Amino acid sequence: MSRQSLSPNTPIQPASELTAQVHHSLLSWYAGAQRDLPWRSTGDPYAILVSEVMLQQTQVDRVLPKYQQFLTAFPTLTDLANAPTSEVISVWVPLGYNRRAVNLQSIARQVLAMYVGKLPDTIEELLKLKGIGRYTAGAIACFAYRKQVSTVDTNIFRVLHRVFQGLEYPEPKLNTNSMFSFAEQILPPGEAYNWNQALMDMGATICTSSTPQCTRCPLQECCMAYQEMSQHSLFPSGTVLRELRKVAEKKAPYKAEPFTSSNRYFRGRIIAHLRTLSANTYLPLPELGPLLKKEFQATDLSWLEKLIMGLQRDGLVKWTDDGVGLP
Repeated sequence: MSRQSLSPNTPIQPASELTAQVHHSLLSWYAGAQRDLPWRSTGDPYAILVSEVMLQQTQVDRVLPKYQQFLTAFPTLTDLANAPTSEVISVWVPLGYNRRAVNLQSIARQVLAMYVGKLPDTIEELLKLKGIGRYTAGAIACFAYRKQVSTVDTNIFRVLHRVFQGLEYPEPKLNTNSMFSFAEQILPPGEAYNWNQALMDMGATICTSSTPQCTRCPLQECCMAYQEMSQHSLFPSGTVLRELRKVAEKKAPYKAEPFTSSNRYFRGRIIAHLRTLSANTYLPLPELGPLLKKEFQATDLSWLEKLIMGLQRDGLVKWTDDGVGLP
C-alpha cells in the first residue's frame, strides 16, 4: 500500500531500527524508574481485575489505600460475587463512580456462572464478560497471564501517539481502534508485560497531558512530537503544547456545570445518605429530597425520581413502594 492511499487513521509503520531504539530506551528506563505498585507484585487475576477497575478515572494515589482494603473485605472473586451489593458499595466508598463497584461484582458473578470462578486468560474470552472492554481485557491477559498482547489506556495512547505519530493536538492522527492495532505491531518480543507497564509509567510521570517533562524523557531523541515542538522558538517552556491544547478545546466550547449542581454530585449524595440507614430500611422520596438540598420542593420530585431510576438501572439502589434503599 502506498503512503498516498493511507487513510487518516491508518498508522504509518515506523522503521524497524526506530522501533528497536524505542524498545531499548523505554525498557532500560523502566528497569530503574518503575513505580512500586502493589498490583505489580501479584499474579492473581482477580486482584489485577480489582486494580484495573479501581484505576478507571481515578488517580493511583487514591486507589492505593482502597485496593488492599477492598481485597481484605473480599479476598476472592467468589467472596465478591456472593457479598451483598450494599456492602460492596460501602467498602468502595469514597473512590467515587460507585457504578464501577456494581460492575466489578457483576463481572465476578459472570465468571462464577460462565467460567467456574476462574477469569479467562484470552482477550476473546474476557470480552464476553459484560463490563470488560478491550483495555481491561488486554491488561488482565498481559499482567495476570503474561500473554504477549498490547493494551491501550489514556497514558499509553498519548505516549505512543507522540513518539511514533507526533502531537495529538489539535487533532489526533489515530483513533483508538487504530492505536490498538498499531500497538500490537510494535510490541517488543517477549516483553509485553514490561513494555505496557513502562508505557503507563511514562505517561503518568513524564509524558503527561499538558506539562510533559521532555528534558527528562529517555525517548527524546526518537520522539516525533518533540521534533515538532523543537521547531518552535517557544519550546521547551511547554507553551507550544498548551497553545495547541487551547486550539483543540475551542473546537467544542461548553459551559461547565458546577459540580455541586450536577446530577453526578446528587447521585453521590443519595448513596451517602442511604448508607446511613440500617439494613433493609427504605427512605421515602419526599423525605430524601430535603436531605439532598434545602430548597427541595414538590416540583423537584420528578427530577429526584429520574435520579433514582438511573441509580436503580445501574444496580446501586433498590426502589420499592416503601421508598429507596441500598440493594
